[in-house]
Amino acid sequence: MGKFVIKPAAKGVMFNLKAGNGEVIASSQVYKTDATCKKGIASVMKIAPEANLENQTEKDFAQQKNPKFEVYNDKKGEFRFRLKASNGQIVASGEGYTTLKACLNGVESVRKNVVGAKIEKVEK
Repeated sequence: MGKFVIKPAAKGVMFNLKAGNGEVIASSQVYKTDATCKKGIASVMKIAPEANLENQTEKDFAQQKNPKFEVYNDKKGEFRFRLKASNGQIVASGEGYTTLKACLNGVESVRKNVVGAKIEKVEK
């Protein structure tokens, strides 16, 4: 089971979603308050398990409706994903992966680890 870790950031707070092994599998934007960060977590917990998957690395990919995971290539050529809420706002994003398979495994890990995830706050 995963957990959300709320931690201080430069201009507020953010969260990391960690898998059962402690590895960070997704991160948030910076929120101004703990309350808005917790709303972001609630959104991820609600939408991630059933969100559509849009693989933008495929030629002529089918555009999906929000909420969705978007899989794409970044400027370095790595595969990444971002989770968009119903309103189109990015609520979580993943690290860079060297293969599409690893990136898709990251998406599945987020789907699995948000279910029943605990929330903890760290001060450092």
